[in-house]
Amino acid sequence: MQGVASRRNAPLDVHLNLNVRGMRPSATLAINERSAALQAEGREVFRFGLGQSPFPVPQSVVESLQANAHQKDYLAVKGLRELREAVAAYHRRKLQVDRSGDDVLIGPGSKELMFLLQLVYYGDLVIPTPSWVSYAPQADIIGRRIRWVGTEMANDWRMSAERLQQLCETDPGRPRIVILNYPSNPTGSTYTVEELKAIAKVARAHRVVLLSDEIYGELHFQGRHVSIARYYPEGTIVSTGLSKWCGAGGWRLGTFVFPHDLRWLLDAMAVVASETFTSTSAPIQHAAVRAFEGGMDIEDYLVRSRKVVRALGRECARRLRAAGVHLPEPKGGFYLMFDAAQQTESLRARGLTSSRSMCTRLLDDTGVAILPGSDFGMPDDELTARLAFVDFDGAGTLAAASTVPADKELDAGFLEMHCSKVLRGIDRLAEWLHG
Repeated sequence: MQGVASRRNAPLDVHLNLNVRGMRPSATLAINERSAALQAEGREVFRFGLGQSPFPVPQSVVESLQANAHQKDYLAVKGLRELREAVAAYHRRKLQVDRSGDDVLIGPGSKELMFLLQLVYYGDLVIPTPSWVSYAPQADIIGRRIRWVGTEMANDWRMSAERLQQLCETDPGRPRIVILNYPSNPTGSTYTVEELKAIAKVARAHRVVLLSDEIYGELHFQGRHVSIARYYPEGTIVSTGLSKWCGAGGWRLGTFVFPHDLRWLLDAMAVVASETFTSTSAPIQHAAVRAFEGGMDIEDYLVRSRKVVRALGRECARRLRAAGVHLPEPKGGFYLMFDAAQQTESLRARGLTSSRSMCTRLLDDTGVAILPGSDFGMPDDELTARLAFVDFDGAGTLAAASTVPADKELDAGFLEMHCSKVLRGIDRLAEWLHG
């Protein structure tokens, strides 16, 4: 009887899947919750951890959601037909990627679709370092083998075709999903057309499934994002959604656009979706049609959004470089990733020998919340970190940007007036690194 009782009182976690046991919550969500808790205690916190768009959802898209709040029926697993057609048209119009509505799968966020892709496709997951925090943990949960492709700061931490070729040559026939994310979270860098063509050539030669995560494509600083699907159309899945360019992270709507040759993957993912999330929120899908249809109001919104993040990203990078920090010139999105190698000696004198200890002490000392490079696949003993320069009033800043002539860049005075908290946080980070 004692044995039975002891089993009844055993911790529930003894039956955790071995792939999940010991995993930590998503780093970006964890730092957001930690930041909120510190603010609730009365601390001033510079919330540079979670990459949430500061900009509001475009008004016409909000109005579409209001008009469709009554939509209550389960929709098709693959997504609302009208939305799938609008997404396909968006890819043809914006990216010159010729797809139809039958090639589109809608999900409750692109993160969920990425998980389903790895679940149904048996193969290695190939990820450049550094990369977004959730790619590798998803593979760990499912039990897929992860192959990291090293990059260098000298090349703005971009994956080269040569490095990908070297990895594929180790086992030429092995099935692989290669993830390419650009503009990049965490680095803010992007690929040139020549680099995309070279990577596409390797991907085609080794018949890899290329998942091109282009969620920040519309936030390319110059509005000139190019999809690698133009150069490897038969093997590229393009991933995007509403969270970054449309400011609707909490709406949870993601899209995958497949080539015809990979329609079988779309169908397999839809089967699993039918047994898991069933379908994406009906009102959100109806509203998303308006977002993907575009129009003058949304184009104006994007032009102003790019103008703000372009000016702010460059100013943040300038201030950090002036403090002796190495980082790539940002080209899109709202992230910077820096290397504090020059400060190694002074940081180690303070007992800080890892990216994680550096970021933990930084938050405690200054209230600046950033993420260690180790969360993005970088070695923990390298003093790298990522910050998201999003802690400002996006609605007010967008409105103010509309008063600046279209051919004028936003100057330092504008940024001091409308994005002062970000700049104060950057200055506080720079001062702290100097010790």
